[in-house]
Amino acid sequence: MFIQIAIYGLLIALFPLAIVWASKDSNKYRKLIAVTLFLTFDLIIFGAFTRLTDSGLGCPDWPGCYGQANPFQAHNEIKAAEALMPTGPVTVMKAWIEMIHRYLATCVGVLITAQMIIAWWRRSSLRHSPWLATTLFVLVLIQGAFGKWTVTMKLQPIIVTIHLLLALTLLSLLVWAWMRESPPLVVSVQAWLRRLLPIVFLVLLAQIALGGWVSTNYAALACHDYPSCNGEVIPDLDFEHAYVLWRELGKTASGDYLPHSALVTIQWVHRSFAWIVFLSLGLTAFLCRKHEVLRANSNAIIAVLLMQFLSGVATVYFSWPLAIAVLHNAGAALLVLLLSMLNYRARAST
Repeated sequence: MFIQIAIYGLLIALFPLAIVWASKDSNKYRKLIAVTLFLTFDLIIFGAFTRLTDSGLGCPDWPGCYGQANPFQAHNEIKAAEALMPTGPVTVMKAWIEMIHRYLATCVGVLITAQMIIAWWRRSSLRHSPWLATTLFVLVLIQGAFGKWTVTMKLQPIIVTIHLLLALTLLSLLVWAWMRESPPLVVSVQAWLRRLLPIVFLVLLAQIALGGWVSTNYAALACHDYPSCNGEVIPDLDFEHAYVLWRELGKTASGDYLPHSALVTIQWVHRSFAWIVFLSLGLTAFLCRKHEVLRANSNAIIAVLLMQFLSGVATVYFSWPLAIAVLHNAGAALLVLLLSMLNYRARAST
């Protein structure tokens, strides 16, 4: 079964590999990184779609589906589970969503493996050391392990949140790998601004971790209004249960049901910290706009920040529609991508 799934991933990967091979780009290695970056971004969005449609347990085992390599072969088992719980975690549609996510993840793994092999094979002619490509390979293996634990540990919030953060780390490192293969830019950035950008990047990751904690605990609608939370500026907060990391989904550390006040706390902290991110990232992007080479990148960050604010508020007001929720997740990934580019350009400045 594992070999069958690996073959599916390899077959899917043949298409982007063929695009790279047929490309007229003089630097095909850079083209391979760019294609991998694009598909990783897509995979993160599809992963968000998988989570938001409650398809994470659409196939309740790993790496296959009821011991089979695809939902066609497991059709009888899936239909039986769906008949028992028509609105439960296992349906034919959710099984396909989950397995497509796994096939795409395997495809990205194949492409990153190809990057590492090429980086070591051509290490004498490539501009940079192959160790970043090797780091990406190790990271994708760790990410695969967390993908497995996401299923086998029944969507435990800390596992799912780490899975998300690892995906975004992979995205950021792919940006770095792609940009260092690009022609260098001539730009002079003040030392204090170069030091500020990594700090702002960590602030963004902290907010994404808080947002992941909201999503993995199903706390998106714990506050039904905005800017207040259930009619209060500061509601009753329950930090005792909200941020206990090692616990089952929907349960406290002691095994009781998670109180609603904990979900309110998770939502309120995320939306409150969002203002820190909005101001710090917005101001940093505004300061970077003074450099002509960084202007387009900075303008894109400001535009996505505004989109994030609007999509976050719309998620509350329209009671968490799927399309807007996926858009909000995509905006977070896009901010990571854009801020990684900005960090690289500032660091590579003269």
